[in-house]
Amino acid sequence: MTDAVVPPSFRLAYVPGVTPTKWIRIWNERMPDVPLTLIALSAADAPAALRDGEVDAGLVRVPIDGEGLSAIPLYAETPVVVIPREHVVAAVDEIAVEDLADDVVLHPLDDILEWAKLPGVPAKERPATTADAIELVAAGVGLVVVPQSLARLHHRKDLTFRPVTDGPESRIALSWHEDRKTELVEEFIGIVRGRTVNSSRGRPPAEPVKKKRPEPGATRQQRAAGNKNARGGSGKRGGSRGKPRRRS
Repeated sequence: MTDAVVPPSFRLAYVPGVTPTKWIRIWNERMPDVPLTLIALSAADAPAALRDGEVDAGLVRVPIDGEGLSAIPLYAETPVVVIPREHVVAAVDEIAVEDLADDVVLHPLDDILEWAKLPGVPAKERPATTADAIELVAAGVGLVVVPQSLARLHHRKDLTFRPVTDGPESRIALSWHEDRKTELVEEFIGIVRGRTVNSSRGRPPAEPVKKKRPEPGATRQQRAAGNKNARGGSGKRGGSRGKPRRRS
């Protein structure tokens, strides 16, 4: 009994806050025979999964421990401060870091923002996760600054958020193991970079159908037929019309 052939597949990791819906839709349109499996990982666990071959590529937050990994940047996210709806900051459209100087600002252990100096008054304890920090904000313990996508991910009706204009951005990148850049990885790189299916580095387009050049004789026949149709006759010049008769 022969072993069954395992069809190719593509395993894509993504970290919280990243929404790959558009890219997945394009993949399914272009690669209907190659299933794509989404694997949710924490920002801290994604690099190890790429190195260990658990996934083929990943949408990760950078910087990361990049040993053995390649990456291309995709976009950057604005940081926002998550606050109760009745907080004074809710009355403005945006704030600066210095506006948080008198507030307790939570700094979760899984924080992915790179701060030169933490804003606000430090809390007595650091929450374990961003989700825990959001719960503490709702309880009135303090505020937290996170990438905008994480604020939307942990949305609550009793909380809102405002952009922090001079806070550190969070950058999203597509990453893969530098020794395992397969054709499928290259295909997904093309998708996130916006290459069309007919681009030079995408999948090869179908060859155009070549029209057969007509033989010279056929060309003369076609020309004769065209002249015939234009004159509405047999193609031969008719006799000259006689002069009109005079009335007697």
